[in-house]
Amino acid sequence: MTGAAPRLAAALAMGLLFGLGLSLSGMLDPARVQGFLDVGGAWDPTLIFVLGGAVSVALAGFALARRLPRPVLDTRFDLPARRRIDAPLIGGAALFGVGWGLSGLCPGPAVAALSTGALPILVFVPAMLVGMAAFRLIRGAR
Repeated sequence: MTGAAPRLAAALAMGLLFGLGLSLSGMLDPARVQGFLDVGGAWDPTLIFVLGGAVSVALAGFALARRLPRPVLDTRFDLPARRRIDAPLIGGAALFGVGWGLSGLCPGPAVAALSTGALPILVFVPAMLVGMAAFRLIRGAR
């Protein structure tokens, strides 16, 4: 079963499950995320359970992927081929971390938080999309 409709249905179901998990865990609340990242101040450790759960699920998924000949709904796995840690990777991770710390949002929770209709989210997501487009233009110009 590798047709487009089952893959799209599975992607929609997983996206909805991911968004529900983000909402239930408090990851849509930038103040809660910033409280978690504020280890030198009023640290809120509750999101460590969210991160622990995410890492556990990812480890289990990668372990399963290594044992299967192919995914259920596709012909091959799309796993990262590069393993080298280079300057663009470190710079991108640092920029992501700074943006996450300042705004309390990263792309997944930001898109899910659009459902709240909060003005800061409605400003953040278009700015994020403009930044992504600018990166593609700059990266493509090399």
